[in-house]
Amino acid sequence: MERNHSFQYHPKAFHVFGPRHISSPRWREIISSSWKNESYKRVVMACFVQSAYLLELDRQENRYGLETALAPQWWTPFKYKLVEPLVDERDGSIFAAVLEWDQAAALADFIPIRPTGAPKVVLAIRGTLLKNPTIRRDVEDDLRYLAWESLKGSFRFERLLSALKSIIFNQQGSKNVSITGHSLGAGFALEVYKALAAEGTYVEAHLFNPPSVSLAMSYRILSGKAGFVWKRFKSMLPSHSEYQSKSIAEDAAESTESRITSELKQKLPMPHLYVNTSDYICCYYNYPDGVQNNSFNIDIKEKEVKPGGNALTGVKLFVVSKAKQRFLEAHRLKQWWSDDLELQMALNNSMLISRQLNSLYTIQAPKQTQG
Repeated sequence: MERNHSFQYHPKAFHVFGPRHISSPRWREIISSSWKNESYKRVVMACFVQSAYLLELDRQENRYGLETALAPQWWTPFKYKLVEPLVDERDGSIFAAVLEWDQAAALADFIPIRPTGAPKVVLAIRGTLLKNPTIRRDVEDDLRYLAWESLKGSFRFERLLSALKSIIFNQQGSKNVSITGHSLGAGFALEVYKALAAEGTYVEAHLFNPPSVSLAMSYRILSGKAGFVWKRFKSMLPSHSEYQSKSIAEDAAESTESRITSELKQKLPMPHLYVNTSDYICCYYNYPDGVQNNSFNIDIKEKEVKPGGNALTGVKLFVVSKAKQRFLEAHRLKQWWSDDLELQMALNNSMLISRQLNSLYTIQAPKQTQG
């Protein structure tokens, strides 16, 4: 009895640590779905990632079953259920969770169908846990990204990609499949998203504090600044008519390609990236494409944003608009379901997003998906 009481008031319990003003789905969802609201979707996706963290912490602290486990509290209020925890066979740790719409639980609350906008399946990926059972493999992948700006080659990347492909195959399409993650987990989610997109398969993605710090990225920024100075110098030199004609032709070709690419992006689910400028792990996503700008000069409130996102990359980049914060506060997952969260949607072109994602939309047309 004492153990159950402590479970109810555990600092990570949903009603203690979770979002304060968010309601569970009811029959009215059939008429007006909360999932159409981007803020609601962001909150729920962050809760799903929190459940992935807690699955591993429950395992480490021997909390099993609905009476003691904390993780189920973070998906059951939204009418989802755990289908499969993804386990790293090398240390036995849980690093991700496959969640599915729970039709039985929904029917109990008189919700006969899945609300519009609610994904049928979600793959949620946790970030780094600095605990003895997991720290070695987690930090190993952190260092992999730091050195190579990529998580390909990781055991977990292959496991996640295989799991998501299996989900898409079983669902007969990717339309109702979402992937989400935080920190290192967001890095894996982005890597898997890119691998699928390269094959013409697109899923909805919500990435919280995705890693951007790497040795390669730091080098590119320094090189970019030097390149900008050189371009400014070249612009002062006399130009030849032949070069000018070539530039006009190239500009026309780029304009046509940009128009075709923009039309393609409008038909695809855009990744949602959530970053905090005080978080040095994801700060480079806020670094503009073009070193002449030292900040995002054009941004608008989330509620004023029109569909379309970033014009060049097809990515929605949401930036916390609070004043300077400490790193640990700026990197925490909890901020993304906080009531006082102030977001702005960046319209300027991010150098890192442009380089990582822009080419994906021109590789090939998306595969036909079914609902």
